[in-house]
Amino acid sequence: MSLLLFLSNAAVPLTLFYIIGFAVLSRRPVFDDFLKGASEGIRTVAGILPTLVGLMTAVGVLRASGFLDFLGNLLSAPAAFLHLPAPLVPLILVRLISNSAAMGLVLDIFREYGTDSFIGMAASILMSCTETVFYCISIYFGSVKITKTRYTLPGALIATSAGIIASLILASF
Repeated sequence: MSLLLFLSNAAVPLTLFYIIGFAVLSRRPVFDDFLKGASEGIRTVAGILPTLVGLMTAVGVLRASGFLDFLGNLLSAPAAFLHLPAPLVPLILVRLISNSAAMGLVLDIFREYGTDSFIGMAASILMSCTETVFYCISIYFGSVKITKTRYTLPGALIATSAGIIASLILASF
């Protein structure tokens, strides 16, 4: 365990020394490269900002309007058939779109059920095993102008389903 702590503490300084050493040995203008990369990054952020604002606004409206709670109640019967706790249904739906909104739901779950409960543990594991599928597809594919996603969405939803199942199994131990 102490080796892992040492490596995690040393990772950032070692990376910086590696970059500086590489720059010195290859005589590259690292600061100019950094400035070029930063300006390209700013352009990318400016390109994806409208999509990001739209997604955040949509999640905020869904949560504030109560539609998310309505949808969670509507899907609680099929969720019970799948042995999925009803409080996790809104979390799963929001997690597909927004990590920050999902974190708000996780905190609500922690307040109501506790962090050491089955639902609290499942929510924690679910957050680490799943991805914001629609956010990633819209932001990353949109930033490089890809319109045909082909198997991306089905593959991502299958992976998310596997993460949900894994979180329920691991939380039960």
